[in-house]
Amino acid sequence: LPEAESELVAGFFTEYSGMRFAFFFIAEYANMVLVSCVAASLFLGGWNAPYPGTILGYIGLEQLAWVENVAWFTFKVYLFLFLFFWLRATLPRLRYDQLMRFGWKVMLPIALANIVVTAITAYFFPR
Repeated sequence: LPEAESELVAGFFTEYSGMRFAFFFIAEYANMVLVSCVAASLFLGGWNAPYPGTILGYIGLEQLAWVENVAWFTFKVYLFLFLFFWLRATLPRLRYDQLMRFGWKVMLPIALANIVVTAITAYFFPR
């Protein structure tokens, strides 16, 4: 969380220059790509298309079906990257007091309610 003016530019990375700054900068974006790949795999079905089979498989080019799968996965990764960049550019940064208030007064009651609902559901609807 930023506190000083210099941290608003690039965080604590402004203390570095040259190759160190470049490595931190590239690592941050590589992390975004990695998280986008994992999110696309877990939440959007990975390389699977939203329809059964592949278009290239339907027209008789089963050997090239992997091209369509790679295109779908790339599209889903770019969708998550766009979402990350959009949220990062538009949302304001939070101060410590705002983050702590949100964590204690909003997220903790939701987490406790989730535990209670899960316990009740597991008790009344066992497998």
